[in-house]
Amino acid sequence: MKVQTTGPFDKDYQSLPETVQAQAEKQLTTLLENPHHPSLRIKKIKGHPYVWEGRITKSYRFTFQIVGEVYLLRRIGTHDILKTP
Repeated sequence: MKVQTTGPFDKDYQSLPETVQAQAEKQLTTLLENPHHPSLRIKKIKGHPYVWEGRITKSYRFTFQIVGEVYLLRRIGTHDILKTP
């Protein structure tokens, strides 16, 4: 699998604190290496059948779609991003 980002994801990522950016990099690497790793807590988002969420920290999440062999990263940030994944 590969990772591709969207414009909203890139904008969200730039606004994150550096410590959260570093944790996000670690978790996204984990996604590529083992998407079933328990620290990611991957699950589908209700009401959005093709969008998934993953955990960065207790307070931060990322959303993505699986398009063929690509994880399309949609949003990253606090739980508020889950309102518009």
